[in-house]
Amino acid sequence: MRAVVRYQAALLARSQRWLPPVLLYAVFLGVGVQGGQPILDSLGYAAAALLPVTAWLVRICAGHEPSAARSVVAAAVGPARAHLGAVLVGAGAGLAIGLVGTLVVTWISDPVSADHQRRVPVLDAAGAGVLAALACALLGTAVGVLSAWPVLRSSGRAVPALMLGALLALVVSGSPAQAAVSGLVTGSRDAVVPVPVVPVIVAGVVAVGVVAGACALVSRRTAD
Repeated sequence: MRAVVRYQAALLARSQRWLPPVLLYAVFLGVGVQGGQPILDSLGYAAAALLPVTAWLVRICAGHEPSAARSVVAAAVGPARAHLGAVLVGAGAGLAIGLVGTLVVTWISDPVSADHQRRVPVLDAAGAGVLAALACALLGTAVGVLSAWPVLRSSGRAVPALMLGALLALVVSGSPAQAAVSGLVTGSRDAVVPVPVVPVIVAGVVAVGVVAGACALVSRRTAD
């Protein structure tokens, strides 16, 4: 599996298809996060912006490999493991971007509540921001897998599905991403740092289930 992950990572880096989602995330932060803003609000925004970016990266990794090369890798390690390696690279890239974004936001934000009257512990806030980013990256991984091959073969359907899935994951009540982000916003109003462990666990379960289903579908369609 490590060889597959290294291969997929090198393929992604050489293709430079990672550049548009990274630039999109940078634009999100540049527009929505300003120096001196309350730290928990800014971290919530950064985590929310990570979800569609991770979904995009996962979709890129799941479908950027030439058909001939995909067939060779699938023959060597199995179609499910080959697909899993691609998904892991996309998810890992999204999480890495999210960690950098969290550090930057923590650095430039003001450790105060939403009303700028009460102090917020910086390290605790940064930890909550990392957990929120992890929850959004995991759910973004699930959205990316559901909008990519082999679940959806047509890019005409996949792109709108990715956009709609990312939107719903952020706004629907009960979504782990929505819970993690809203927890940071609520914590900013109350000057209380949340610990979004439950959203991370739920997002992880969803991501594992979706990825496992997609890998099984890859094996079935390859066999057919």
